[in-house]
Amino acid sequence: MDEDAFNMSVRKFLKTLGVTAQREIELTVREQLAAGELNGDEVLETTARVTVHGLPREVIVTGTIALS
Repeated sequence: MDEDAFNMSVRKFLKTLGVTAQREIELTVREQLAAGELNGDEVLETTARVTVHGLPREVIVTGTIALS
């Protein structure tokens, strides 16, 4: 295995994941605020699951997103 190529490939995937997830979360929060479903002072619990086909387990990351 080429460690450098592997590392760069993982980093590229994670960058794409992060940018896409941030855009979708921001869009959905704004939609929910406009619809009155969120007040704007919530702390949202989060869970992200990453599945890599061919590997035996998921990567699960949890956290929170504060709106104020």
